[in-house]
Amino acid sequence: MSLHMAVLPKVESDSVVSTKQPNLLGTKHDSVLNSYASCFFLHTSSVHSWNSIIEMPLGILDDDKLEHIPGTAPLNDLQGTATYPGIDPSLLKHDQTGHIVLVPQPSDSPNDPYNWPRKKKELFTITYGWGCGCVGAVGPLLGAAFVPLAREFNVPLTTFVSGVQGGTIAAVAIGSLLFNSLAVKFGKRPVYLGTTVGLMVSCFWAAEATSFTSLVAARVVCGLCMAPMEALIPASIADIWFVHERGFRTAIFNLGVLGGINLAVPIAGGVIEYGSYRIALHAMGGAFGLALIMIFFWMPESAYACRHALNIDTGNEAVTLEGKKNIEQLEHASGPEFTIQESEATTPWSKQLLPYSGYVNSVSFWNTLIRPFYLLASPAVLWGTLLFTICISWLVAISLTLSQIFSAPPYNFSVGAVGATNMASFVASVLGTLVAGPLIDGVVTRMSKMNGGIFEPEFRLPIMVTYLLFTTTGFFAWGQSAHAQDPWAVPVIVCLGLINFGVQLGTTGVVTYIVDCHREKAGEAFAVMNFVKNLFAFGLSFYINGWLDHQGIRNCFFTIGGITMGVTLFTIPM
Repeated sequence: MSLHMAVLPKVESDSVVSTKQPNLLGTKHDSVLNSYASCFFLHTSSVHSWNSIIEMPLGILDDDKLEHIPGTAPLNDLQGTATYPGIDPSLLKHDQTGHIVLVPQPSDSPNDPYNWPRKKKELFTITYGWGCGCVGAVGPLLGAAFVPLAREFNVPLTTFVSGVQGGTIAAVAIGSLLFNSLAVKFGKRPVYLGTTVGLMVSCFWAAEATSFTSLVAARVVCGLCMAPMEALIPASIADIWFVHERGFRTAIFNLGVLGGINLAVPIAGGVIEYGSYRIALHAMGGAFGLALIMIFFWMPESAYACRHALNIDTGNEAVTLEGKKNIEQLEHASGPEFTIQESEATTPWSKQLLPYSGYVNSVSFWNTLIRPFYLLASPAVLWGTLLFTICISWLVAISLTLSQIFSAPPYNFSVGAVGATNMASFVASVLGTLVAGPLIDGVVTRMSKMNGGIFEPEFRLPIMVTYLLFTTTGFFAWGQSAHAQDPWAVPVIVCLGLINFGVQLGTTGVVTYIVDCHREKAGEAFAVMNFVKNLFAFGLSFYINGWLDHQGIRNCFFTIGGITMGVTLFTIPM
């Protein structure tokens, strides 16, 4: 097959290397473009030739029915005479090095989030890192004091945990679907701003609650508003970061959520012990106040209707047509040197600060409310839902049982000491972040080179080996050491450290894989994943303490370790 090859373009901006030829607008099978096929596109029959050239690593099988497989895209220099089916390499934009293809391909508009300056993107990342940390913290904030608080409100421990913690978790599940639909319809910025206000208000409300009913109601509102920072951030990452940059930014997201979970307990435990739980909740409200300021200034709308860009990674047509005017330009073009001018002006910073950008998606709100469940028919999303649920829910189980385990003999920890047990988990999460980002992005780049320059979402999966090894070992060791009543350093530092290190690596692999498989539907995918995960955790809050009492800590966590191992092995058929 003959290909039109070109020299790699030069760097023209911080994040995007522009080709000297324009983005081509049109559908692959449009009659207007057929005359340019020899220069710009491969014929459909070349797909089968391509399949015979590539030998997939890890036994990944080619799809011989789809011409453009979702998630599959060129990432490295295309080697030899091979190329990506349907697109001439000379049209592709590269990073600063000129060796990595930008996936997705950005448009030429300065308002395209892929074209944002690097500083703007990093401030966006810092903001959601802080916001996710606050959201992660507010969930288990009272975990170290469940036993004394149940006595203070004069309710059984199981009732207190299921109301205060279980109600929050169930609300997160509902909020994941509701706010995803609003974000798809009207953009993510107003959702982030509105729910952050709700988080701040609900924390102050919970701090001043005088009855158990009022406290539970405040926590339910808090849970609803927690959902966007858990369900929408992966989609926001996909909005502004390219495939080869997502690993580390996803690790920051996971560090925010997991680090918040782990760091909140020791800090809040000390505050509750030497002050009161009301002070801890007031402080949490203040943290969300800071998050609101950061979101207002540093998280502009990332939803963008990208029109003039090559589509090389979603499984739709390889390129898009935008209006009759562009068709006429193509028809009257004399050859491959024609240009299509971009006329979109840069949106002023003052306008970017508006709470609502005016973005409206024509899709039905009710349709987007139901559509996430359709994605469970995707093997990738079904696998991701299963792994994501297991990854996070067992951490919730540990947080719900820490007070029960370490408040009793032989440890007899105070509230502050129970909270301090999570410091090892936080340190492990930080170490996992430092390892996960470079490791997963490095593996992807390396395997893409082995694959003739073509990226496959499955290249995210090898990191799940680390999840299997570290996390299951940690659960088995945790159950045995706590049963044997080993010195506190063994279950706390060694076992919790192994568990959280593995979970950080595993969740990064799961999140990046789903985003790469379903970039355009990442919001819906994570909405249903969070819905299922939180429903499972909600049910867990009703029986985990009783399970621990009835079966004993060793048998309980041996069972959890076995379930984790079995579920992770489903990665092999993926």
